[in-house]
Amino acid sequence: QVQLVESGGGLVQAGGSLTLSCAASGNTYSINIMGWYRQAPGNERELVAEITTGGTTNYADSVKGRFTISRASTKNTVHLQMNSLKPEDTAVYYCRYQRGRAWTNYWGQGTQVTVSS
Repeated sequence: QVQLVESGGGLVQAGGSLTLSCAASGNTYSINIMGWYRQAPGNERELVAEITTGGTTNYADSVKGRFTISRASTKNTVHLQMNSLKPEDTAVYYCRYQRGRAWTNYWGQGTQVTVSS
Protein backbone atom coordinates (compact mmCIF):
# COMPACT_ATOMS: atom_id res chain seq x y z
CA GLN A 1 0.00 0.00 0.00
CA VAL A 2 0.97 3.59 -0.59
CA GLN A 3 -0.15 6.28 1.81
CA LEU A 4 -0.70 9.85 0.64
CA VAL A 5 -0.80 12.90 2.89
CA GLU A 6 -2.17 16.07 1.34
CA SER A 7 -1.91 19.61 2.65
CA GLY A 8 -2.41 23.20 1.61
CA GLY A 9 -6.06 23.63 0.74
CA GLY A 10 -8.14 26.52 1.96
CA LEU A 11 -10.10 29.64 1.11
CA VAL A 12 -8.64 32.33 -1.11
CA GLN A 13 -9.96 35.29 -3.06
CA ALA A 14 -10.03 35.28 -6.84
CA GLY A 15 -6.63 36.18 -8.23
CA GLY A 16 -4.87 34.73 -5.22
CA SER A 17 -2.53 31.79 -4.86
CA LEU A 18 -2.36 28.50 -2.99
CA THR A 19 0.12 25.65 -2.92
CA LEU A 20 -0.96 22.06 -2.45
CA SER A 21 1.49 19.38 -1.36
CA CYS A 22 1.26 15.61 -1.41
CA ALA A 23 3.71 13.23 0.23
CA ALA A 24 3.73 9.51 -0.59
CA SER A 25 5.06 6.84 1.74
CA GLY A 26 4.88 3.11 2.22
CA ASN A 27 5.29 0.74 -0.72
CA THR A 28 6.44 3.39 -3.17
CA TYR A 29 8.29 2.57 -6.36
CA SER A 30 11.09 4.36 -8.17
CA ILE A 31 8.96 4.78 -11.30
CA ASN A 32 5.66 6.50 -10.73
CA ILE A 33 3.37 9.30 -11.79
CA MET A 34 2.01 11.71 -9.21
CA GLY A 35 -0.71 14.18 -9.92
CA TRP A 36 -3.65 16.21 -8.79
CA TYR A 37 -7.27 15.74 -9.76
CA ARG A 38 -10.26 17.79 -8.71
CA GLN A 39 -13.98 17.28 -8.37
CA ALA A 40 -16.55 20.01 -8.05
CA PRO A 41 -20.13 19.26 -6.91
CA GLY A 42 -22.09 17.63 -9.70
CA ASN A 43 -19.01 17.14 -11.84
CA GLU A 44 -16.78 14.19 -12.59
CA ARG A 45 -13.28 14.02 -11.21
CA GLU A 46 -10.85 15.56 -13.69
CA LEU A 47 -7.12 15.75 -14.16
CA VAL A 48 -5.50 19.01 -13.11
CA ALA A 49 -1.81 18.21 -13.50
CA GLU A 50 0.57 15.28 -13.25
CA ILE A 51 4.31 14.67 -13.30
CA THR A 52 6.41 11.60 -13.97
CA THR A 53 9.55 10.61 -12.10
CA GLY A 54 11.44 11.84 -15.15
CA GLY A 55 9.90 15.27 -14.80
CA THR A 56 7.47 15.17 -17.71
CA THR A 57 4.37 17.19 -16.92
CA ASN A 58 0.81 17.25 -18.22
CA TYR A 59 -1.77 19.93 -17.48
CA ALA A 60 -5.46 20.43 -18.10
CA ASP A 61 -6.02 23.19 -20.63
CA SER A 62 -8.01 25.17 -18.04
CA VAL A 63 -4.98 25.55 -15.75
CA LYS A 64 -2.12 25.93 -18.22
CA GLY A 65 -0.11 29.06 -17.50
CA ARG A 66 -1.59 29.39 -14.00
CA PHE A 67 -0.68 26.15 -12.21
CA THR A 68 2.72 24.52 -11.89
CA ILE A 69 3.39 21.00 -10.64
CA SER A 70 6.82 20.05 -9.36
CA ARG A 71 8.59 17.28 -7.46
CA ALA A 72 10.68 17.71 -4.36
CA SER A 73 14.19 16.25 -4.33
CA THR A 74 12.85 13.24 -2.45
CA LYS A 75 10.80 12.41 -5.57
CA ASN A 76 7.88 11.18 -3.48
CA THR A 77 6.52 14.63 -2.73
CA VAL A 78 4.83 16.85 -5.27
CA HIS A 79 3.69 20.44 -5.06
CA LEU A 80 1.00 22.19 -7.04
CA GLN A 81 1.49 25.94 -7.17
CA MET A 82 -1.82 27.55 -8.11
CA ASN A 83 -1.76 31.18 -9.18
CA SER A 84 -4.43 33.52 -10.55
CA LEU A 85 -7.11 31.36 -9.00
CA LYS A 86 -10.66 31.65 -10.30
CA PRO A 87 -13.98 30.77 -8.67
CA GLU A 88 -14.30 27.90 -11.15
CA ASP A 89 -11.19 26.34 -9.60
CA THR A 90 -13.28 25.64 -6.49
CA ALA A 91 -13.32 21.89 -5.87
CA VAL A 92 -12.00 19.09 -3.73
CA TYR A 93 -8.48 18.36 -4.92
CA TYR A 94 -7.20 14.79 -4.74
CA CYS A 95 -3.64 13.57 -4.99
CA ARG A 96 -3.10 10.47 -7.07
CA TYR A 97 -0.06 8.19 -6.98
CA GLN A 98 0.25 5.82 -9.92
CA ARG A 99 2.75 3.14 -8.97
CA GLY A 100 4.93 1.78 -11.73
CA ARG A 101 5.08 -1.89 -12.90
CA ALA A 102 1.40 -2.72 -12.29
CA TRP A 103 0.43 1.00 -12.49
CA THR A 104 -1.81 0.70 -9.45
CA ASN A 105 -3.59 3.91 -8.43
CA TYR A 106 -3.67 5.28 -4.90
CA TRP A 107 -5.70 8.32 -3.85
CA GLY A 108 -5.42 10.85 -1.09
CA GLN A 109 -8.35 11.84 1.09
CA GLY A 110 -8.88 15.15 -0.71
CA THR A 111 -8.43 18.76 0.30
CA GLN A 112 -10.94 21.55 -0.27
CA VAL A 113 -9.98 24.58 -2.33
CA THR A 114 -12.50 27.42 -2.34
CA VAL A 115 -12.00 30.54 -4.44
CA SER A 116 -14.31 33.43 -3.63
CA SER A 117 -15.26 36.06 -6.19
